[in-house]
Amino acid sequence: MTAILSLAWKSLMNRKGSVILTLVAVALSVALFLGVEKARTGAREGFGNTISGTDLIVGAPTGSVNLLLYSVFRMGNATAEVSWLTYQKIAARPDIGWTVPISLGDSHRGFRVLGTTEDYFDHYKYGHGQALELAKGERFDDLFDAVVGADVARDLGYDIGSPLVLSHGLGAANLDGGHGNRPFRVVGVLAPTGTPVDRTVHVSLEAITAIHVGWETGAKNPLADTIDEKMIRSFDLTPKSVTAIFVGLERKGTILTTRRAINTNKGEPLMAIIPGEALAELWSVTAFAERALMAVSVFVIAVGLVSILTSILTSLNERRREMSILRAVGARPGHIFSLLVLEAGLVGFLGALVGVALIHVILLIAGPMVEARYGVSLAGTAPGPTDLYTLLAVSLAALLIGMVPAWAAFRRSLADGLSVKV
Repeated sequence: MTAILSLAWKSLMNRKGSVILTLVAVALSVALFLGVEKARTGAREGFGNTISGTDLIVGAPTGSVNLLLYSVFRMGNATAEVSWLTYQKIAARPDIGWTVPISLGDSHRGFRVLGTTEDYFDHYKYGHGQALELAKGERFDDLFDAVVGADVARDLGYDIGSPLVLSHGLGAANLDGGHGNRPFRVVGVLAPTGTPVDRTVHVSLEAITAIHVGWETGAKNPLADTIDEKMIRSFDLTPKSVTAIFVGLERKGTILTTRRAINTNKGEPLMAIIPGEALAELWSVTAFAERALMAVSVFVIAVGLVSILTSILTSLNERRREMSILRAVGARPGHIFSLLVLEAGLVGFLGALVGVALIHVILLIAGPMVEARYGVSLAGTAPGPTDLYTLLAVSLAALLIGMVPAWAAFRRSLADGLSVKV
């Protein structure tokens, strides 16, 4: 068998041009298949690790997926907000252990700004119950303190004491957005989490109210710049509303009862969602597209395998003299059969191996880009069992496909091909 394997390798090297093209076709098809699979599983795991330990998320009625996306992943915008009075009523419920209000809507040089309380740093968890940690500095304490995520600090070169100015709305332009007269300073930098927290600027709820003094009508009042910092600090900066509320329950067993009570609130209309259920709903929406992409990638692998068959069958007629000579020097029909099967198997194995390596190089390059753009890391994309199973499956399929030309060669007689016809 070793001699036949060596002969198969030399035969492939003798036909480098066509073999390389076939190998590339197999490699690209395997890379596409694994890319779709790893992107799917990586995105799911990355999204699932973004929030942990939060039992409910409460916001204005807008759809569970939309509420999850804008409150946790900073994607999209809230259609309405929750009044501060309603927030206080929710926080005072006996079945609720803790609440963290958040306010969204402003930005800083393309990064989202989140207004919240210090409880955010105590109760917001990600991954498998991991708490937020400060890489340097401390939590915000003063009105114009800011705690930035790891990506914000890295991309903008911020450190403790760096000044920053918030912009009204979500524009990425480097403008003061009307808040240039109320600068903040960085007092803390969070450790990397692989979640949207890394791309967020955190300030207090009172700070959000403070920077919008003079913006009550939605547009900047010309007199807003005449209100200095000392005057602002003398105002009542209790927010009038918040965008959403993260909720932790006293007992997990009351989650359905509490959710129903909030959803049927007789006063202000509210929506309470369970993060895990909302994520499942999101995946159900994308399931059809995922299955379609998987089907396409499987068909592409099939096309790659057919290219192996086509390559060998095309060359088989040219190799009839080669086969006959091998028979003449003592090779049995079984040896010819094994030779062609092994050639197909080698092409399939090497193509799949190159495809596996290629997709990991692509993920190594694209992973940081996805995290920088969406704040979600593609978790679980390291080499694993899926790569091995794909490699084995493609190699086995190539061996099986190689039996077709091998059988055709097996049936030929010793004399076939000794005389060349022109």
